[in-house]
Amino acid sequence: MPLSIWTSWPLREALSRAGFSTTRLWIGRGIRVLVMAALLWSALSNREFRGAGVALGLATVALCGLALWGFFRTTLQHRLWPALGLLALLEAGALWFHLEGARAPAAVVWGATAVISMERLPLAAALPAMAVSLGAYTLRSPDDWLSTATTVIGLGLAGYVLRLDSEARGNAQRLLTQERAARKAEAETAALAERSRIAREIHDVLAHSLSAQLVHLEAARLLIQRSDDLEAERQQILERVVAARGMAREGLDGTRQALSALRGEMAPTEDYLHNLTAAEGARLEVTGERRQLSPEAALALRRVAQEALTNVRKHAPGARVTVRLDYTESEVELEVRNSGARRKPRGGGPGAPDDLGSTGSGYGLLGMRERAELLGGTLVSGPEEEGFVVRLRVPA
Repeated sequence: MPLSIWTSWPLREALSRAGFSTTRLWIGRGIRVLVMAALLWSALSNREFRGAGVALGLATVALCGLALWGFFRTTLQHRLWPALGLLALLEAGALWFHLEGARAPAAVVWGATAVISMERLPLAAALPAMAVSLGAYTLRSPDDWLSTATTVIGLGLAGYVLRLDSEARGNAQRLLTQERAARKAEAETAALAERSRIAREIHDVLAHSLSAQLVHLEAARLLIQRSDDLEAERQQILERVVAARGMAREGLDGTRQALSALRGEMAPTEDYLHNLTAAEGARLEVTGERRQLSPEAALALRRVAQEALTNVRKHAPGARVTVRLDYTESEVELEVRNSGARRKPRGGGPGAPDDLGSTGSGYGLLGMRERAELLGGTLVSGPEEEGFVVRLRVPA
């Protein structure tokens, strides 16, 4: 048997009243009141106590009550030697009762001392303390050996059962505390994850919007700076400023949509894709059994569709675009495919293929790929013979 079993204290939760029902609390209080009342009655009614002896008996009862209260306090604080000192005081009080002829109070104090020792002390101290109390009771008991043995065994078993009960209750209380702490930590983690999702959404929306605004405002600045006749360039400058204003409004609307989506207030994904494809002149196909998606998955589908159609408008104007949303048993797949138009050259000469997955300087399709991976999905984008395809799969 490990040494710690003998030297370790019962859990603080086991030594306290934590986990007690109201009924059990009142039963315990009632038992203590009855014990004290029995001791007082014995002290007052005993024929051996006369005159000053009555006062001495009452003082001994009060001293035993204070010692018992102090024992409960010191054991709750895991203070061994003060607890043993208070037990010795109780033993002395029981012996005094016995010597004065008050055998009933002596037996009550010895029995109570044996039970609470086993319940509240480490085993290495509880067993000797219980042995002293029950031994004193056995030596001073006027009953026959069978009655005495039965009483001693009953008190020992009562103390052991109370110890097991308090340990079980203490373990349950400790597990309950740990579970509450785990739930609190889980709630804090969920809150941090929610903030991260909101930050990612706002970052994606605003970064995309601000970059587009910057392009239009920079073009307007160059027109103003290089033009000798501002009146002649007025229409072009106005178009750039209006476009920048439209992008700002689009970014603000996108931010509001992201916040609404994260709060569970967004419209169905099919309705959003229908409006988006209608505005972009694309064809929408929806297959599979439609169902409610998580806010994260729905946002990923919206952002990828929006980014892919924006890339088509920038780099392959006039292309035929097909958007397909497919619900499978465990996943939902979004495919955006364009064909029938030659992409604008970009850095690599006429007709050079444009890596749409890298547009947006980290907040384009590459950002969408990171979003898909966080959800446990995948995003694949690349050129085909007739155009370009973006394919997103996320768990439904």
